[in-house]
Amino acid sequence: MTTIFKIIDPAAHQAATLKGQFMGAEIDLKDGYIHFSTAAQVAETAKRHFSGRSDLMLWAIEADRLGPALKWEVSRSGQLFPHLYAPLMMTQVIWSKPLPWDGLAHVFPPETFA
Repeated sequence: MTTIFKIIDPAAHQAATLKGQFMGAEIDLKDGYIHFSTAAQVAETAKRHFSGRSDLMLWAIEADRLGPALKWEVSRSGQLFPHLYAPLMMTQVIWSKPLPWDGLAHVFPPETFA
């Protein structure tokens, strides 16, 4: 099982929870797919795109459950990143936890790297 992660703001988290699906954040909608990171990539993603934000949530998703709509594509530094070309159903989210900022970096739940 490969777990992938999505960093999400609270308003989008709440809207997706109410709707039962997530269509994507602004950047996802612009790019045409939902951006995810692996456990090895998520801290750098947080640092590059969400530095200083203390109001975030982290979603964990089992990649294998997303089917053929999940594509592994070359992105930052030539790494393969998971991109979902379909809505994410909230039933596919394994867990959702706060992603606090401690003043220097985001503090990830231990399950992120288990």
